[in-house]
Amino acid sequence: MPLTSFRKNFVIFAHILTRAMTYYSWITLGIWIAYALMVLSSIIVVLSEKRNPIKSLAWVIALIFLPVAGLIFYLFFGRSMRSVRLISRRGKRKLLSRQRASDMGAIRNSLSPESRQLIMLTSQLTGHPLVSATDVRIFTSGSDKFRALEQDIRAARHSINIQYYIFSDDDLGQHMAELLMLKARQGVKVRVLYDHVGSFSASSRFFSRMRSAGVEAHPFFRVTFPQLANRINFRNHRKTVVIDDTIGYIGGMNIASRYLHGQSPSRTWRDTHIRVEGEAVAALLYQFSVDWNFLKEDHHIVPLNPVPPLSPGVRRIPAQLITSGPTDRWASIALLYQRAILGAHRSIYIQTPYFLPTDALLKALQTAALAHVDVRIMIPLRSDSNLLRYASFSYISECLEAGIKVYLYLPGMLHAKTMTVDEEFSSVGSTNFDFRSFEHNFEGNLLFYDKETNARFREIFFADIEHCEKLTPASWRKRNRSMRMAESLVRLLSPIL
Repeated sequence: MPLTSFRKNFVIFAHILTRAMTYYSWITLGIWIAYALMVLSSIIVVLSEKRNPIKSLAWVIALIFLPVAGLIFYLFFGRSMRSVRLISRRGKRKLLSRQRASDMGAIRNSLSPESRQLIMLTSQLTGHPLVSATDVRIFTSGSDKFRALEQDIRAARHSINIQYYIFSDDDLGQHMAELLMLKARQGVKVRVLYDHVGSFSASSRFFSRMRSAGVEAHPFFRVTFPQLANRINFRNHRKTVVIDDTIGYIGGMNIASRYLHGQSPSRTWRDTHIRVEGEAVAALLYQFSVDWNFLKEDHHIVPLNPVPPLSPGVRRIPAQLITSGPTDRWASIALLYQRAILGAHRSIYIQTPYFLPTDALLKALQTAALAHVDVRIMIPLRSDSNLLRYASFSYISECLEAGIKVYLYLPGMLHAKTMTVDEEFSSVGSTNFDFRSFEHNFEGNLLFYDKETNARFREIFFADIEHCEKLTPASWRKRNRSMRMAESLVRLLSPIL
């Protein structure tokens, strides 16, 4: 090839390469400008939501100093749902209008001022009034709970409404599915609401089979594209059952075989669930209706007929439902817990699988203990999540320093979610004592303002203490350095765990 032709081709190639690099530079610049605008808009959104300043600062730092990863992390775990409504105002009024107002004035007036204040707070936060419950049964083993639930389902004549965070397709799940399909074939209206992420291990064919048999089974917040980032961080953690509008269940147990047999032969699974009758069941049904409405636009679940009158001599136990979720204006359950703790005079007993308190709740517990209130917290020694175990352990030193008694449950996984304050107040349901339950999950607890019922929860707590190791500041300081380092690192993620 002549030298002049080579030079000519080289010049053309260099010119093409220069223009390509120029275009690439402009494309790259455009991408970075678009990314910067997205980050800036995300920061503006974070600041405009007026969140906890520490959390807002953490997200701003992540967005600025973690290119791409920070933005992706925020899109999945940092966004708010405060503007989303599970049900319209009209639909809510329609459902509420079908519930009979309860005459609890005399019982309410007999309660302590602290209990009356908690009742008022809960009503203000959620709209749920004080109602009466009858025949309250407390289950601390899965075998007892599921045996009773199966009996009630088999006896159902009109309707079965079931909501669980986890509905597994293991032996227990298969057995429950067969039972529900049998009732659907008998003409009973069966509705099943399960969390899509919580029940992700169950096959789609498992639920399709139920639907083909007449069971209305639907996932809550199905995680699909392009809604993945909008939904994956907000889970429906509630665990309630309402049968024939007269029997209700609420607590911490899901439908999975480990609630019967434990994680292994040597590791039990300790949980708490309750069965109630009376007016409290209508409150459980109302909340199921709200969640169902979000999926199905069905306002015809809450019964039109009032709760039948009680037989003479039946004791009315004052109870109240409290719910909380990322779409609510207030973190209702966290606020209620804070008020209950600060109002305690004698004792506070908490059982929780994960202990990741907000700063306000930690300070409330420390304040109570320093005021010589008997504050006791029970968590598992070995959690089902090492990440959450280290995060929970990171708060123990601050608790012990304030005089809070901390117990580690030894036989296996402690999954109970209960709190008892003095002899006046107790709470049981799906809410863990952690950031996720207080701020990101849809949760539900039943509250009792009854000394006899609360005494039973107290007895259960002290029976579990027999299987615990009580920590002391001296013994806790002896844990190895690597464990301390893991606790410190994981604690940074506490607000999103």
